[in-house]
Amino acid sequence: MEKTQCYVGAPNGVVLCVDCTEDRCISGRLYHAYSREAVAFHNMDEVLFLVEQLYDGLNFPHPTVNSRTFDGAQQRIPVKERTKIMKDEELLSKHGDMGTFIIRVQHRQNSSWQGRITWMEKDKTVNFRSIWEMIKLVDSALNTVSEQEGGTVELQWEDEEAQGESES
Repeated sequence: MEKTQCYVGAPNGVVLCVDCTEDRCISGRLYHAYSREAVAFHNMDEVLFLVEQLYDGLNFPHPTVNSRTFDGAQQRIPVKERTKIMKDEELLSKHGDMGTFIIRVQHRQNSSWQGRITWMEKDKTVNFRSIWEMIKLVDSALNTVSEQEGGTVELQWEDEEAQGESES
């Protein structure tokens, strides 16, 4: 069966490869089209900061809220034209030992992210409304893998997918 949900399709799409979950802390590698090198991470906080830095450097998606300082000096990351180095096919060939997720952030509103996340191993895509919701989706997918018994944990992915189909 062909995987229909597995595509990057956005200039800011990232592939999150999770290699290890220990004490509810994930570690692995992060890939994007603007570098051939993997960016290692040791927890979800690092993932969020790394991806936010990428988006700030790309200035896409544009944040609706800017960082504030009280000393009057705005800290602004210079936006430079970036050239894609890796094609989508190369990005999609990267896989984590425990799970692989394609994150496509469409908006950065209300100091959070909104977009779509695809769990590559299950070929399922779900919309998320906040960073917290995205983290919970990754966590639930990894719990499903580690328990080897989908049960109630995987329902978050199935319920979202079923809702999307019923709205169509």
